[in-house]
Amino acid sequence: MSYSNIKSPIIYIEDDEDDQLLIQSASKDLKLTHEILFFSRGDQALAYLQTTPDKPLLVLCDVNLPGMSGLELRQLIDADMELRQKAIPFIFFSTEASDAQINQAYNSPIQGFFIKTSGYEALKSQLELVVRYWQTCAHPNQVVSK
Repeated sequence: MSYSNIKSPIIYIEDDEDDQLLIQSASKDLKLTHEILFFSRGDQALAYLQTTPDKPLLVLCDVNLPGMSGLELRQLIDADMELRQKAIPFIFFSTEASDAQINQAYNSPIQGFFIKTSGYEALKSQLELVVRYWQTCAHPNQVVSK
């Protein structure tokens, strides 16, 4: 069995277009093989996750989003039996968060909460750390039979 499926997209939910561009640039510099699908709203990402046959590698989500917060999105994903069975790792990747938001996030099944570092090289290293971990981690969503 292999645990790395390069066709698995990374879902990135972030309403700040500058942050999206930084992540896109970092992804290219790191030569990541996973396509990054950008969503600026939680409801858009939820609709995609509920309808796609793809098995995303992971979800990176800002906690502060317009309309539906990242915390609310995580709760809706967890409440959806089909999405829970997909076992998609969910990681908060936010510019800032209050202690209350971080505590609330860990009341849901999440796999991490990262405050984005300042500076491009530091952000690139942070992205690489998260993606490489999930590329090599065995989890039900990524099992590919040979």
